[in-house]
Amino acid sequence: MSQLVIQDLHVSIGDKPVVKSVSLTIKQGEVHAVMGPNGTGKSTLAKAIAGHPDYTITQGDVLLDGRSLLAMEPDERARAGLFLAFQYPSEIPGVSIANFIRAALQARLGESAELDATGYYKKLYEKMDLLKIDRKFTSRSVNDGFSGGEKKRCEILQLAMLDPKFALMDETDSGLDIDALRVVADGVNKLRTGQLGILLITHYQRLLNYIVPDFVHVMHEGHIVRSGDKSLALELEAKGYAWLKKELVHA
Repeated sequence: MSQLVIQDLHVSIGDKPVVKSVSLTIKQGEVHAVMGPNGTGKSTLAKAIAGHPDYTITQGDVLLDGRSLLAMEPDERARAGLFLAFQYPSEIPGVSIANFIRAALQARLGESAELDATGYYKKLYEKMDLLKIDRKFTSRSVNDGFSGGEKKRCEILQLAMLDPKFALMDETDSGLDIDALRVVADGVNKLRTGQLGILLITHYQRLLNYIVPDFVHVMHEGHIVRSGDKSLALELEAKGYAWLKKELVHA
């Protein structure tokens, strides 16, 4: 079974330490939710693991099946089995979703191999049917003029097609109304199998009503200060984060 192991990770933005000594082990098939207030390092953690150049890992390691990701470029990390779903996906006018995903899959094969077009479209339509996405969707330019819900559904379709070992989902619920949230969560749940591990970044417990995590971790000032099951998220929903800060001060 594949594992994503985060070992004593420290991450800085410029000279400012943001993530401080975070350790987690995520196995395929598990969903780990990371919660916490704004500015506590949740999104920084996900982006640093994916290899975003604005984030510097100053200490620790990230291992995927025993291999360190830190010396790899972002595309190499993706080929190794990592996927990052963005909080604010970029618009790419003039590039259709079908061609965008096809190019991503072709890049995994390398220059010596050619992606089979018939097989590609067969798989694409199967995944769209599974996720209840209209087939006309793929002719649209990537995220161009999309609503928040459409952007996130586009991300879920990419996730389904690229079939990674681990998905880092950075505030998937950001900008979604309740109907869009349900649609997106339903898509994630349909992809949630024993083969996909998920690190789910969120502020709010409401997403976890629809994507029920196996583990919940709370970040505060760059540290994971509490871990538990779904009941921890419910406690945070009821009490907010202030009680936890007070508890930490007196610990």
